[in-house]
This record gives sequence, C-alpha cells and structure tokens, in this order.
Amino acid sequence: MYVATILVNPAQPTLEPSLVDSLRNAWGGGETKWLNPGVAAEFPLPRRPDNQWQVWADLQAIGVDLVLQPADGRRKKMLLADMDSTMIQQECIDELAEEAGVGAHVKDITARAMNGELDFDGALTERVGLLKDLPEGVIAQVLDTRITYMPGGKTLLATMKANGAYAALVSGGFTAFTSRVAAELGFDENRANTLITAEGKLTGTVGQPILGREAKVKALEEITARLGLSEADVIAVGDGANDLGMLKRAGAGVALHAKPSVAAECEIRINHGDLTALLYVQGYAHSDFKG
Repeated sequence: MYVATILVNPAQPTLEPSLVDSLRNAWGGGETKWLNPGVAAEFPLPRRPDNQWQVWADLQAIGVDLVLQPADGRRKKMLLADMDSTMIQQECIDELAEEAGVGAHVKDITARAMNGELDFDGALTERVGLLKDLPEGVIAQVLDTRITYMPGGKTLLATMKANGAYAALVSGGFTAFTSRVAAELGFDENRANTLITAEGKLTGTVGQPILGREAKVKALEEITARLGLSEADVIAVGDGANDLGMLKRAGAGVALHAKPSVAAECEIRINHGDLTALLYVQGYAHSDFKG
C-alpha cells in the first residue's frame, strides 16, 4: 500500500479539494484525509501509478508538490538535516565572502559545488582560502544580520521531538554557525567543519578532515548505531550534491528546494512547501504540530 501526499506552500493555502479529488479518482485512491485544509492532503493507493512523474511535473507547474511513498514506516524516529539553504535560507560561506569582498566569486564556486560540478573538499578549501585575514568577529555579525531561518524549521523539530524523535544537524558548513542554529531550532547534536583562527582572524584554512558527502553518510551510520535505530527510521533533508549520500541511504530522503541535478536523484522532492512538508509526508496533521 502507498500513500500520496499533495501539498502547497502554507503561506499560500491554495490547494483545492477538486484537484485532490480528481487525482484520487484517476488513480483509484482511497478516502482523502485533509492534513491541513488548503495546504496538505493525502490518500492511500494500492500501487504506484505508472504516470507518477508526469503528474508530478504537471502539478509543479501550478505550485503543487506531490509525494508517493510506501504507507508502512512513514513516521520516522530521527531527523538528519543539512544546514545551508535547508534549515537556514543562506549559504554561510557566501555571506562571509560578502563581508570579505569576494562574494560573487565565492557564490559561483558554491553553486557549482552544490550542483555536483566540483569536488566538495577542493571547493571548500578554495573558498575558505579567500577568507584569509577576515576578523573572527565577522562570524557573529553575519549570524546576527545575514542569517534567516527556513520557514517551518522550529515546528518540524518541536513536533518530531515531542513524538520521541532524535534530531541531528550535519553540515558541510562551519561549527560556528551550526552551534547557534542547532541551539535555536532544538537539534540534539550538530556536526560541521571548523574554521581555523589565529590572533583574532581567519587563517584561510579549515580543520581536517573535511566534513563532506561521505562524512554525512558516516554521521547517519554512527548516530543510528548509537541510538539503536535502522537507517529506515531516518528522514534526511538537504539540497546539494554533498547531501545525496545521506538522502539515498535514509528511509526517507527529502530534496528540499534542491538543485535540479540533486532533486532528479530523489524520490521525495519538495519545491513549493516549507520544512513542515516533512511532517505532512510523515502523516502528521496540522493539529499535531508543536512549537
């Protein structure tokens, strides 16, 4: 048995019952359950439709996300999340680069790395090198003035944790940022790279080994083993090429507003909803939300 979840951006609650009914009838689905009127609905299906991705593409054109997944085991016991452009709306290194006067150059490298066009470790080393001699205090300044949270993040964490889930933030960014973001949103632990400083300035180097794609997979393996969970118990979310390893290994891998080359490799693609979409795809109704 499968479940189809249909959802839109909760800031624009435009999901019409007629659209949901039309799709349900076309696919021979069961009774519709509205998780949040105007925002999210679901219905059971006996099998995965052959035209799933054609319908998905048609719905994308009108701002609607569609997720199909097995009904069993949807509600997860652990959240594993990327930070940059996932839990926050920026790429931290790009914001630091703006302060260092090399914003455009670094943004280009970041975009290519996140799209899988460049080796992540090499691209990170190059970008950090361009930050050499930036005052260490700029990190706090960027956190205070440039970083905004992705909508729905606090609700996602509060709701999953209220239902016994564990939450880990695993980023190719920097501990100076993940520690603040993790504390603000309620993550149980965070892992990231370390910017090396000396005499109050960035040295242009990053601590070794670099936390990239394989380190995110390792975090998935280590944390689930420590908690006595299986990888099927995990919902992972990210947007870049360095997230693909963990997205493919987790029981549910969510490509959130992801680069096209990344989304194409994931079964769950959220391009219009916010982070509360991760709750809807697990079967949580809006009345279940915390925080």
